[in-house]
Amino acid sequence: MQRPNAAQYAYGSAVVVLATAALLLLTGATGPPAVAAACLAGLVLGVLVAVTMPSAARPVKTPGGPAPAAGNDAVRVPAARTGEGADARTGR
Repeated sequence: MQRPNAAQYAYGSAVVVLATAALLLLTGATGPPAVAAACLAGLVLGVLVAVTMPSAARPVKTPGGPAPAAGNDAVRVPAARTGEGADARTGR
C-alpha cells in the first residue's frame, strides 16, 4: 500500500471533524458512551474516505530515445568562459 498523499490527509481529517460534529449535533449525545460512539463513527468515516480516495500518483515519463552510452559522451563539462571581468564590461 502506498503512503497517503496530502489530499488524502486533508479530506480524511475534514471528514472526521465534520462527521463527528454533525453526529454530535444531530443525535444530541451528552453522555460519555454516546460521545465516544459518535467520535468512533466519525473516525471510521474519515479513514474510509481517505483510503478510498484515488491517489494522484503519475508514472514517471522517460525520454523515448535510447539511453546515453556510459563513456565520455555522457559527461558534459562546460567550456571555460573567456572575456569576462572588468575588461569585457568596460571595453579596455
